[in-house]
Amino acid sequence: MQDKRVLVTGGAGFIGSNLANHLADSNEVTALDDQYLGTAENLSPDVEFVDGSVLDEDLPTDVDVVFHLAALSSYKMHEEDPTRGARVNVEGFTNTVEQARADGCDTVVYASTSSIYGSRTDPCSEDEAVEARTGYEASKLARERYAEYFHHHYDMSLAGMRFFSVYQGFGGNEAHKGEFANTIAQFADEIANGESPELFGDGTQTRDFTHVDDIVRGLELAADHELDGIYNLGTGESYDFNTMVAMINDELGTDIDPEYIENPFEVYVHDTCADISKMHEATGWEPQISFEEGVARVCEPYQ
Repeated sequence: MQDKRVLVTGGAGFIGSNLANHLADSNEVTALDDQYLGTAENLSPDVEFVDGSVLDEDLPTDVDVVFHLAALSSYKMHEEDPTRGARVNVEGFTNTVEQARADGCDTVVYASTSSIYGSRTDPCSEDEAVEARTGYEASKLARERYAEYFHHHYDMSLAGMRFFSVYQGFGGNEAHKGEFANTIAQFADEIANGESPELFGDGTQTRDFTHVDDIVRGLELAADHELDGIYNLGTGESYDFNTMVAMINDELGTDIDPEYIENPFEVYVHDTCADISKMHEATGWEPQISFEEGVARVCEPYQ
């Protein structure tokens, strides 16, 4: 993408700031964020920062492309205030898209979630059955349905990206998330500081861990191709938490055993794995960072 006017909502957050900083090399980029979880410190000087909410009435949507990443982005975060979660995740989405449409922007790429697949060990394709077991998942499904409405009623292009376990590490733009950061980032930081990471159950749960750099490339390609519909962004490979901890220990040269605790969540996805063939066929995208390389990147600042 080059010479475009771009708005990234949630642009000071983890994924949003990585995307905004990347695009700012060749585009005019505005990052909107209310700093509920994000921080403007994540942004490069080339990005224009607007301290605001996706619920505001006058958004900077006079652009060529909107990347809508703003959300209460986890089950726990959403359930702390379900009404606020619905307002931000659903009303904030429709408010942003409607203002973009009114300003003449017809290309939107937005964040959905892989958690709506539930627990699956086989790679999940976009035509798999999905369900909303939590308010967070319901809000992301609502986005997908409203995107269908905007596409069919206004002929807009809206690509919903179902992210699979995105990570970067505390050495990148993930540190501000703290307890809401990916488990790789949290566990690496704990092990590097001589602490035992806490694993739910027996540690055999699996995740399709996807490096944020691959996610950023996927988001950019979705906009470049003016995709519409739903697309997975993952790797197609899953690793269990015990293996992940062992890989972190190997990389850091440590020998810290995890502590196994009872899972405190009533609703919990045990396994995830993406079928990425649809995105690959549409754009040629495929992940470039292996899990081994990703773990090394996460651990590098501690070495």
